Amino acid sequence: MKENNNRHYGAEDIQVLTGLEPVRKRPGMYIGSTGPKGLHHLVYEVVDNSIDEALAGICDYIFIKIYEDGSVSIEDNGSGIPTDIHPQTGKSTVETVLTILHAGGKFNNNAYKVSGGLHGVGVSVVNALSSELIATVKREGKVFEQHFSRGIATSDLKEVGSVPVEDTGTKIFFRPDDEIFETVDFDFDTLSKRFREMAFLNKGIRIEFKDERVDEEGNKKEKVMYHYEGGIKSFVEYINKKKTPIHKDVIYIEEIREGTSVEAALQYTDSYSENIMTFANNINTEEGGTHLSGFRSALTKTINEYGRKYNLIKEKEENLTGDDVREGLTGIISVKLPDPQFEGQTKAKLGNSETRGIVESAVSEELSNFLEENPKVGKIILDKALSARRAREAARKARDLTRKKNMLESMTLPGKLADCHNADNETTEIFLVEGNSAGGTAKDGRDSEFQAILPLRGKIMNVEKARLDRILNSDEIKNMITAFGTGIGPDFDINNLRYNKIIIMTDADVDGAHIMTLLLTFFYRYMPQLIENGHVYVAQPPLFGIMKGTKALRYAYDEKELQKSLNELGRDKKYDIKRYKGLGEMNAEDLWETTMNPEHRVLLRVEIKDAIEADETFSILMGSDVEPRRDFIQENAVFAENIDA
Repeated sequence: MKENNNRHYGAEDIQVLTGLEPVRKRPGMYIGSTGPKGLHHLVYEVVDNSIDEALAGICDYIFIKIYEDGSVSIEDNGSGIPTDIHPQTGKSTVETVLTILHAGGKFNNNAYKVSGGLHGVGVSVVNALSSELIATVKREGKVFEQHFSRGIATSDLKEVGSVPVEDTGTKIFFRPDDEIFETVDFDFDTLSKRFREMAFLNKGIRIEFKDERVDEEGNKKEKVMYHYEGGIKSFVEYINKKKTPIHKDVIYIEEIREGTSVEAALQYTDSYSENIMTFANNINTEEGGTHLSGFRSALTKTINEYGRKYNLIKEKEENLTGDDVREGLTGIISVKLPDPQFEGQTKAKLGNSETRGIVESAVSEELSNFLEENPKVGKIILDKALSARRAREAARKARDLTRKKNMLESMTLPGKLADCHNADNETTEIFLVEGNSAGGTAKDGRDSEFQAILPLRGKIMNVEKARLDRILNSDEIKNMITAFGTGIGPDFDINNLRYNKIIIMTDADVDGAHIMTLLLTFFYRYMPQLIENGHVYVAQPPLFGIMKGTKALRYAYDEKELQKSLNELGRDKKYDIKRYKGLGEMNAEDLWETTMNPEHRVLLRVEIKDAIEADETFSILMGSDVEPRRDFIQENAVFAENIDA
């Protein structure tokens, strides 16, 4: 149930700072880009206003709809934007909020104690970048409506109906301006994942999302409803649903200190990687910040103190490190504070210095209490961390040996590496090639000025099932680490990367797909910065050659392209169709022309669009549990193409 808490929210709560003119001239300054990311940001800005009302206890339902023509509406049951005349502007408060930059209730803590930042900016920016926007407000038993275009009011605020007095809220309908955006096509999955996240972070809120557009088969997408009474506890359970937790219940901490709400939910799994997400006022702080620093410090300190107290860490043993105590941990940290200070335009990092101490003291106290009351879980967590410490020591020794060996060999690169002549890491690229046969063809076909070739012998180790100490004993992985030049683990430094592009080039069959997945798992778990900075690519060799004798007239990358090419060449003529089952079957000239030549090749850049989904997918595909992997393959087999059984 929503509660108004007798909070007064009127025209005097709206403060006006500057005008709206710059937004259409430099939209990237306000929404990041005019590409898909910026487009979706418009929706988030409006939904964030509704979420802010939920944080204030005024709203518990949000309904988002994409219409058949691609326009969007966001409707909530909050208090509704004030409709009376604003004392500073002389216009209705609705028009003031929607047409003047920095006009909003979030600058005045009397109206909103907590918000996701300066969201008065958001709704006016959405208006400026929309060819059409309609604001509908239900307030004090009346329904008001006002129309806008590209940030300018095209009508006055008008009373258009009546509703029960208790029926309040705001509906914003808008059509993104195709003169501004590269695309105005919203992605259902991108939006729904964000709404799911919001529902987890605000327990009890209902977020309904409906897409009325029609797909290629003429079907409308079904609507989804997100509602989680467990909040971030449910979030952790959701993330760990395809993993194996080592203790049953999620550890949950909830405290309010010095006006800041601190929530944390933790559960350890049998995996070797950590997965910690942080949020400040519902904003995903992907780069962490002071709340993450406080949490990490508290976790390390509390687990060491517990281990010492009960002699689980021996007197002469060193303390556990942060990496030790976070191995296998899934955690959500969510803080809600009155005056968040975010670093950077994208709000990716929380900067409030006082938040570190608040989070640290709250987590230390509550986690310590939990461990005292649950000694069995405490011992399980300590055993996991102690095992991680032993592996860390072994990994350090292995890294030291590798460093010493490299120094003795004057930093000799792997013997199998055919390096390029150019040392400019802005233009160089390395191909990771499956097997010596394909490696030989690639070496003959490449441009040795800027292209390096590293053949891999068979399938590399599945790093999902091994710690770093074992991984560093793999020759193939050591060769890659040495060739890249970045180091690994604590030694990783992306500034030492020797190649701008790392290109995975494997056969288009089941074994090739498996090798590619093993390599991507290694990068994602142990060198994620390579993916995050856009250095990892997958080559797309053709599946077919349309041959006239020994000469290839055209290449086709899939069955559809093959048929199209045959139609264009004329089916009355006789051609041989060559099906390439491996890179080694192609001659060096063909491999260069189709797969390695920057002017003609097709490269797919590897990106992490959804960290939760990526983590889950790697856990399923490369983990120990067979049943989830079988289910995943069966569910996704329909999407697989170009896999030669």
